[in-house]
Amino acid sequence: MLSLTQTLAAQEASSVARSGGMRRPLPYFVSSMMAGAYIGIGGTFMLAAAGPFKAAGSPASALISGPAFSIGLLLCVFGGAELGTSAMMTFAVGGFRKVTSWAKGTVALLVMLLGNLAGAIVLAAILRGTNILNADTPAGKMLAGVVTTKGGLPADTIFFRGIMCNVLVCLTIWCTTRVENEVAKAVAVFSFISAFVTCGFEHVVANMTFFSLGLMYHVDGATLGLAARNLLWSGLGNLVGGALFVAGAYVISHRTEEGSAEEKAALAATPARVH
Repeated sequence: MLSLTQTLAAQEASSVARSGGMRRPLPYFVSSMMAGAYIGIGGTFMLAAAGPFKAAGSPASALISGPAFSIGLLLCVFGGAELGTSAMMTFAVGGFRKVTSWAKGTVALLVMLLGNLAGAIVLAAILRGTNILNADTPAGKMLAGVVTTKGGLPADTIFFRGIMCNVLVCLTIWCTTRVENEVAKAVAVFSFISAFVTCGFEHVVANMTFFSLGLMYHVDGATLGLAARNLLWSGLGNLVGGALFVAGAYVISHRTEEGSAEEKAALAATPARVH
């Protein structure tokens, strides 16, 4: 397992690589679209898997939702794609450590989020053709409930749920960076992502797909205004959670390892006492 300092260095390198990907705008945008679609696939699997339990009034529906949704981030981690929420941590590390500029990271993040949105819309259009989320299906009923609930939340609630969501998402990426074993990476993804989904926190990229589906399936209460409002506040919350509470916290806290190394060096340099 990598140390905190080594993990921070890996995130620094990732910030340089991910911002440098903007030199090839089209591939960068397509990769971002893939991430938006991957997360949308996870969200769709959640609706299909947990929908029947939700329709039956089973309390297990929340527990089933989490592992099902986790497939989306697994696809991003193992398949490779540019996900905006994880980049909020990575670019912040690059900015705090001065290996990339804040301006460059901000532009790259905005392009990435636009790509995520485009991918979510394309996926939603394809799913609309499948009719698996029609209003008379358990998955369709769950979709309507999810969209209606998300659209009706107060702005401050969306914001704070967004913070908590991306704390867990970015901790997932942080921990998968620390470990080299693929099974350990998968366990981390399933565990942390299941937690945020089960708790009902707000993920801006996932919501891109949910609202796109809601609009295409003409879900009551699904409007462009409510979608934009949710994406704005969940995105801001995600940014604070990833950039401040994960990236910022580890930029400071990794220095405990430096203090530990200094203490060991001091002890080694101290002459042994003679009794």
